[in-house]
Amino acid sequence: MSDASGSGVLRVIPLGGLGEIGLNCLVLEYGDAAIAIDCGLMFPELHMLGIDLVIPDLSYLEALGERFLGFVITHGHEDHLGALPYVLRDLRVPSTRRRWRRAC
Repeated sequence: MSDASGSGVLRVIPLGGLGEIGLNCLVLEYGDAAIAIDCGLMFPELHMLGIDLVIPDLSYLEALGERFLGFVITHGHEDHLGALPYVLRDLRVPSTRRRWRRAC
């Protein structure tokens, strides 16, 4: 974990968006806190018959439990925020600022 000197390890975990257009989601973990940058969707390719939208697999965020503090959205394009309405139905994200301040 980390201490007051900031000598902890920063973990960078891409959950989507590498080598493809869409599904942008990157998790940053430091100490006992984690945030996700963006939560985008991807529109299906021609071979994906019957699929309307593709969203990233966020089971990693679910496994983080209370360590997961929330999402930071970089901008308003579908490939960066389009999955939020689907993800927030099932994923608990704290709504208080106090938890965020304590983690920093």
